[in-house]
Amino acid sequence: MPNLVRIVIQLPAELKTQLDNLKQQGYTASGFIRAMLEREFAKSEEKSATPFPVGKRVNSR
Repeated sequence: MPNLVRIVIQLPAELKTQLDNLKQQGYTASGFIRAMLEREFAKSEEKSATPFPVGKRVNSR
C-alpha cells in the first residue's frame, strides 16, 4: 500500500453514530471511508472519460 496520510474531518453526530454501528459489524471507519472514496473517484473518472459535447465558444467573434 502506498504511503498513507492522516486527515481529520468533522462529522455530524448522526454520521458518527452510523460509523460506530459499522465498527460493531467489524468494519473500520478508515476502511469504509477509503473504499467509499475510491468508488466515488472511480465513478468520476468513468464520467470524465466520455467526451463532452463541444459547445459554442463564449469569446468567438
